[in-house]
Amino acid sequence: MKRIHYSWIILTITFFSIIVAGIVIASSGVFINAFENEFGWDRSVIALAFAISLFLYGISGPFMAALLEVIGVKKLMLVSMATLIMGSMLTLIMSQSWHLIVIWGFIIGLGASLFLTVVSPYVSTHWFGKRRGLALGILSASTATGQLILLPVLATIINNYSWRWAIGLIIILCFIMLIIIFLFMKNSPKDAGVFPYGIDEESQVSDEGQKGNPIVLAFKGLFVAVKAKEFWLLAGSFYICGLSTSGLIGTHFVSYCMSFGIPLVTAASFLSFMGIFNLVGTTLSGWLSDRFDNRWLLFWYYILRGASLVMLPYSLMEGSFTLLVIFTVFYGLDWIATVPPTIGIARQVFGVQKSGIIYGWIFAFHQAGAATAAFGGGLIYKFFDSYTWAFFLAGVFCVLASLFVVMIKKPTLQPAS
Repeated sequence: MKRIHYSWIILTITFFSIIVAGIVIASSGVFINAFENEFGWDRSVIALAFAISLFLYGISGPFMAALLEVIGVKKLMLVSMATLIMGSMLTLIMSQSWHLIVIWGFIIGLGASLFLTVVSPYVSTHWFGKRRGLALGILSASTATGQLILLPVLATIINNYSWRWAIGLIIILCFIMLIIIFLFMKNSPKDAGVFPYGIDEESQVSDEGQKGNPIVLAFKGLFVAVKAKEFWLLAGSFYICGLSTSGLIGTHFVSYCMSFGIPLVTAASFLSFMGIFNLVGTTLSGWLSDRFDNRWLLFWYYILRGASLVMLPYSLMEGSFTLLVIFTVFYGLDWIATVPPTIGIARQVFGVQKSGIIYGWIFAFHQAGAATAAFGGGLIYKFFDSYTWAFFLAGVFCVLASLFVVMIKKPTLQPAS
């Protein structure tokens, strides 16, 4: 029987680590009403804490990419998971709104950064020579799948017991992953005594990371990136990507549904189903990104996402369960499908060595967009007592993103190896 290549074991550990980190971040969507009811905090204040978290884990991405090169992926994964555990445990004893801002905005934001930003392209690049697009698609899918898949469970626990029991489940999952990372994670194929999947000894390239100050490395990558028009077009489109996914849907979808009389567990279940379909859509997107022009993949992803976001308010106002199911399937397939072709373009434009850190900066824009929508959605609800304008505007912005990506010159978009 042929042994499983250790690269696939690393991919599995990374996959579930990202899922657990995603659960922590996405649980904000089901905790909004619970925190509002227990502590009496204004929804815009709660949204601000979650917005800071989304922004901080994004802006930390390029620095995490540089740290990966300097200290290795295993040690950084251990530190990041321990930080998530600490933040989750502190949530149990918070009593003031500023506690929420510090704990969720800064501690949990930093803890989630590695898992939800640059670890996917790092593992797919360093551990895979062949099937790199597929590996990246699987890991990218886990980002949103983790953020959505357990939400009905958390919502049920909150409904039947308390939000503190839901936090307890999150802590247990983080501890399990901390142990698995400690026992089985490796920094590089060399540490596991293998070559990257699909590469033999003769064609092996060095997997040694860059050495130096991670802050200096991160800003060197930025200085290279800002000179290229492609960086700004990718960053602009990814800003809108974050705005229209984790920032808006991830933070406010459950509350939006509840405002139309849909129960918490049902609304969370719709979000969870999006995660299931996202796993299919993003994995398929990784496969497609190895074979087709990544610009046009992104163009259609953004156009179709925009259409679905405009359809959502109509579905809820009409009270159509069928339309809501269609939205769930359609939007779920598209949720993180933009990630593999965006990383593919970054690799093709900036090269494999520089693309990790530069993608970290591109992802920082993604999370800036997510933070804008998380906080902006709360403000729109406060002033209009409805989220409808937030979802409609997000759909319009997606059309703008589709125009950004087709402005990238085709000669830079040769198929990735």
